[in-house]
Amino acid sequence: MKVTSAEFVKSAELPEHYPPPELPEIAFAGRSNVGKSSLINTLLNRKKLVKVSGTPGHTQLINFFTVNDALSFVDLPGYGYARVPDEIRERWGPMIETYLAERPTLRGLVCIMDVRRGVEDDDMMLIESAPLFAVQPVLVFTKADKLKRNALRKRRRELADRFGVRPDDVLLFSSKTGLGRKELWDRIAQLTGVES
Repeated sequence: MKVTSAEFVKSAELPEHYPPPELPEIAFAGRSNVGKSSLINTLLNRKKLVKVSGTPGHTQLINFFTVNDALSFVDLPGYGYARVPDEIRERWGPMIETYLAERPTLRGLVCIMDVRRGVEDDDMMLIESAPLFAVQPVLVFTKADKLKRNALRKRRRELADRFGVRPDDVLLFSSKTGLGRKELWDRIAQLTGVES
């Protein structure tokens, strides 16, 4: 997709603070150190729209962005390891669940995982919960540039076997090389009806 505009709208914790549900939304979720911010920036061809931090757990609220005045990207707080106070971490689960349950314009949930680590228990919980909220999960494995070609091919086959899909259906992504950008946009277009 050609991104002509991408703007931060607002951060929110509670539904009453969300922007009005006018555009189709795609939410992005993953562990705190999985490269979620870099993935979103790469999709949008922006370097710093979503703040990339060397400290896991930087995203602590739900962040809303408008893309081409046609759809919304929603950056959810990272889960798992994060250097944040326990009281904040404990709010993340209910905050994310409330968003997933109460957002009528949500069309898909991009579940982001590090290809080197594969699918961890909390990733699986997120993936399995998506249908409960009537949301289509899209599985994306980042940092594909960190593995050599043979190791990446092997990992892709393992992941395909785990989910009972063809290896080509396992979406690999690299913010460094741009691998997977077009394929992810194609999936987003299918879910939202917005042309890629």
